[in-house]
Amino acid sequence: MEYETAGEFLAEIKREFRGEDEEIIKVAELKRLEQRGKTIKKFVQEFRRAARESRYERRPLVKEFKKDMNRTICQRLIESEQ
Repeated sequence: MEYETAGEFLAEIKREFRGEDEEIIKVAELKRLEQRGKTIKKFVQEFRRAARESRYERRPLVKEFKKDMNRTICQRLIESEQ
């Protein structure tokens, strides 16, 4: 099959691999997220948005969240759990 434009080609690929592709993208977003200078509220919003379709289970999702958040906040969270 020939395509007139690169856009047509990409649209066809998206149609073919839609379900798996979205899940892979969401997992990649989760792994790429970092809090850095964001407020915890903003970080949580971004994390939840990326987590929705990632199909991560509870424990790996919590682990990913703690890995990505600001180290000082994470340390305080860990200390409060003890």
